[in-house]
Amino acid sequence: MDYRFKVWLEQDGQPVLGDGLLNLLTLVRRHGSIRGAAGEMKMSYRQAWGNIKKAENRLGIKLLIKQIGGESGGGAHLTPEAEQLIRKYEDFRCEAGEAVKKSFLKYFRQ
Repeated sequence: MDYRFKVWLEQDGQPVLGDGLLNLLTLVRRHGSIRGAAGEMKMSYRQAWGNIKKAENRLGIKLLIKQIGGESGGGAHLTPEAEQLIRKYEDFRCEAGEAVKKSFLKYFRQ
């Protein structure tokens, strides 16, 4: 027997950060653009941008700084608040995973 678990953060009963948004933000960091991140996730730019805006509104912080067009094209990068949120969420998820594993072993691997 084995186990699985999923964790996400909510604000006022609404999801604000989970594995999907974490992956999107991480890909924005890597690609330097929402379009590149959305493409890798096989989602539309509109859906990716909508997910980011929804999270920003629920969290009350900016997650991205967008750079519009220009000679070298546009792009986006994470705000310091987004970087901090990602670090905290990853640490929380890791600790939660360790606690769940410990509990699983206690009750099912005697």
